[in-house]
Amino acid sequence: MLDFIIMRKEVFLLAALSCGSAAFAQVHKMERRDTTATIKTYDLNPVVVTGSGHHQRLKATATPVRVLSAQEMYEQGISTLDAALTRMMPQVSMSPSSMGSFLRMNGLGNKYILILVNGQKLSGDISNNVDLNRINFSRIKRIEVLDGAASSLYGSDAIAGVINIITDQPTQQLVSVTNDTHVSGKGQLTEAVTLDIFTHGFGSYTSFTHDRADSYRINGLEYKKGSTTETEPSIAPLFTGYRSNIVGQKFTYSPTNKLAFNAGFDYSYKITDRPNSRTDIQGGTDYEMRYKGVRWNAGGIYKFTPKNSLQAAFTSDRFSYGKEYDVETKTNKVGDFVRSKQQHAYEGDLKGILGLMKNSTTIVGANWRTDQLNATSGSIDESVHQFALYGQHEHQLLRHLTATVGARYTDHQTAGSQLTPKATLMFSPGAFNFRATYSAGFRAPGLDELYYHYYNVNRGKPQIIFGNQGLKPEKSNYFALNAEYHTDMLVVSVTGYINRINNMVVRQDVPVDEATLAHLQQEFPEMKPEEAEKLERYSFYRNSDKGDVKGMQVNISANLFRGFNLSANYAYAYARTQSDGKWSTLERSIRNAATVALNYHHAWGRYALNANLNGRFQSKTYYTATHENAPGYGVLNFNTTHTFDCTKWALIEPSIGIDNIFDKTDNRIDSSTRKFALYNPGRMLTVGLKVKFKK
Repeated sequence: MLDFIIMRKEVFLLAALSCGSAAFAQVHKMERRDTTATIKTYDLNPVVVTGSGHHQRLKATATPVRVLSAQEMYEQGISTLDAALTRMMPQVSMSPSSMGSFLRMNGLGNKYILILVNGQKLSGDISNNVDLNRINFSRIKRIEVLDGAASSLYGSDAIAGVINIITDQPTQQLVSVTNDTHVSGKGQLTEAVTLDIFTHGFGSYTSFTHDRADSYRINGLEYKKGSTTETEPSIAPLFTGYRSNIVGQKFTYSPTNKLAFNAGFDYSYKITDRPNSRTDIQGGTDYEMRYKGVRWNAGGIYKFTPKNSLQAAFTSDRFSYGKEYDVETKTNKVGDFVRSKQQHAYEGDLKGILGLMKNSTTIVGANWRTDQLNATSGSIDESVHQFALYGQHEHQLLRHLTATVGARYTDHQTAGSQLTPKATLMFSPGAFNFRATYSAGFRAPGLDELYYHYYNVNRGKPQIIFGNQGLKPEKSNYFALNAEYHTDMLVVSVTGYINRINNMVVRQDVPVDEATLAHLQQEFPEMKPEEAEKLERYSFYRNSDKGDVKGMQVNISANLFRGFNLSANYAYAYARTQSDGKWSTLERSIRNAATVALNYHHAWGRYALNANLNGRFQSKTYYTATHENAPGYGVLNFNTTHTFDCTKWALIEPSIGIDNIFDKTDNRIDSSTRKFALYNPGRMLTVGLKVKFKK
């Protein structure tokens, strides 16, 4: 059953959509005839930067990189970064949480995935979950995804892979104003407005995005505690609703064709929208989780010659979150805000890209970073500093043979000195590429893992976590072989890899006995007697033995024939961890997953018709022995976009589609041992309208 909201704005959208149907996907190349309607095809060889650290064509990079273009995401009806990654990247999965998403990539969790915005780390997390809502989706030009360890270029955390968000800054039109609206069921609304000005080397890029969604659950029942047969109603959401706003401003200035400067900031705000606690039903809460983030950056580039440049960047990222009460309690009134955590990061990077020899590129750089954490709930007020030097040399040894070697030396305040090398070899006869890669990764323990002295009560259940200042840094070794066939019409890529991690930091649960409880009550005098009676275990961080991930990926992109394009991707990951000598499947890992998108495009005069059928399919999700595995699923979506190139100064693009065509949901009854992988609410109508004015 279609589930959607009727609002004034949607009535207007539906009226605009009634004139046609369809959409295309993935766009980069454009050509014009005697009409202003756009003819679109896949660009199978875009420019990328993440794999090698400098701009080069995708086919020429020695490290395989996946690229998701903004137009590709738009034509699939995607309006959030979460949806873009899970719909288009089979090796990525997500589980929503109160503030952010539990992200997994190639079998490994959030803390092993490095999220970058224009090459600079995105800070601010809740339980290692970086909230992707902090990134302004309306400003994304492309997303570059690099699998495997990449600490030689990017330092700590780059063990599972790197997701680099490249933002857009138009440099052609003098003035343009864009409004992009998407609405769907369960109160889902995304509204983005941008204003771009570029003249005489000066650019100003202003944006505002509002995003919201309602809380929902699929099954209204849950099992009573300790029972597998008796149920009771619950309003605890499967998906947590929220409201968020992002305001962004960026300035650029290029006084000459050799020199360019940039500076900007982003302000992000998010608050959950959960059911309030009630006496007649379980699952409500007394408070909402709220955060604010302020991120600003400045930088510049000087090009001595086309192959020699010097780049500098500085970023400050401040993030704080806590509880905002919307139900009066014994200790708090409605509207009270209790801060839980505040993080602040400073990062500076200086990099030279040099063409010292013929057919070669050399990168040398220095990086400095400071992370600060103040957590009242964890009794932490600590900071950590690190300094790194890195270098990389890429050289075409023979006509079809290119080698890359690099290394990064990091002096980390708590993790000590770390050396992370990288070596790749690429053989490129004709339309084929054969690549071999070795790279090392490391992850310094987080400040919470080192220093936590945490006590909290969530829904009446006490929770205690201790940090461990004796933790060792996690280290990984990544090996990959890749074979690729690449033409303007077809790209087929097959990659096999092994990723081995040592000293994995895990949270160990310990049962509580009488003697231990007495000690814990002394450690946490704020613990009330009635709370102590409910305490069953406490946790502390420790280094596990190791992790092991073996996997394979197959990627196909094809311009089948005029107007039809296909993208198909498959990922296999066998992820295990060894703890106390015993091997077990990594929590939340998925063995098999695939994504597919079929796109059609046709233009008549100033009108273009596009249709996109896309889907994600995955096998069951593995959980620990104390939790039930989640079943696999397959979800198909259909989206249509209509482009009306009305005049020289206006472009109108209404869209309409259906998410989850076959109404796939996980409607199992919730329980303390039951986990989920599919959080989709079911079949929904989606509508959108994009209007762009340009001069």
